[in-house]
Amino acid sequence: MARIPIEDNFDDVINKTQRGLHITDEQLASRAEVSAEDLAAVKGGKPLFAVIRRVARHLRLGPDSLEVLAQKGWYPEQPNFPRGFAMFNTAFEDMTVNSYLVWDSRTKHAAAFDTGADCQAMVDTIHSEGLDLRYIFITHTHDDHIADLAKLAAAAPKAEVWASELEPVDFPGAQTFKENAHFHLGEIAIKTLSTWGHSPGMTTFYLTGLSWPLAIVADAIFSCSMGGSPTNFADQYRNNKDKILTLPKDTVLAPGHGPLTTLAQEKMHNPFFAR
Repeated sequence: MARIPIEDNFDDVINKTQRGLHITDEQLASRAEVSAEDLAAVKGGKPLFAVIRRVARHLRLGPDSLEVLAQKGWYPEQPNFPRGFAMFNTAFEDMTVNSYLVWDSRTKHAAAFDTGADCQAMVDTIHSEGLDLRYIFITHTHDDHIADLAKLAAAAPKAEVWASELEPVDFPGAQTFKENAHFHLGEIAIKTLSTWGHSPGMTTFYLTGLSWPLAIVADAIFSCSMGGSPTNFADQYRNNKDKILTLPKDTVLAPGHGPLTTLAQEKMHNPFFAR
């Protein structure tokens, strides 16, 4: 697979944070003691590092990590799963979206997490590995994440479709779970964590039993960023801090967009969490 770009640029991080905190340009420029022209330039993608650092402090972002992001100076080291894990990155309009397949190597029982824009590569992997797809888990119901649900369900008609009770998916026979629901695939344990904010029922699935602890975080967190919300930004941030950043430090984070990363790396390099 080609290297997947980091989802958000430094200006995306600034803009979504400012929207989420409901701070106007005038307020931010005044607090950061920068000119309106320099703020506009930074928000438009111009890497004025002194301005970026001043703005970061007043948006509660890490100045060092935001500057590195502006320099395009870091990319997460990619974790290795020798077996039982596959990532799929498909094009949806002007972006790409991730979906995932996890399976127990002994029983061949498998679970899909979202479908992406096109699930054909996932279906091919299910067939080539001889997998028995038991579950289709939905992280949230934004179109890019469930665009090919009908096709995936048709390819595995015995698979159960599950989504959060706070954001049920409109699909025949779909079931809903509460927070802290537990599922199993042979030796793999799956636990649901409510990390809502970006969407009403955004769910992180925490898995143990693979080579590394794995959190399928969808749009809760990206490498060097997190999912935005103009209405529930504070809730998104709090849920990320309480539910995801408290997981074991070697946990692999599998986001809905951008590359795989790890909790340890994001604590050092994500402007929202690195200080």
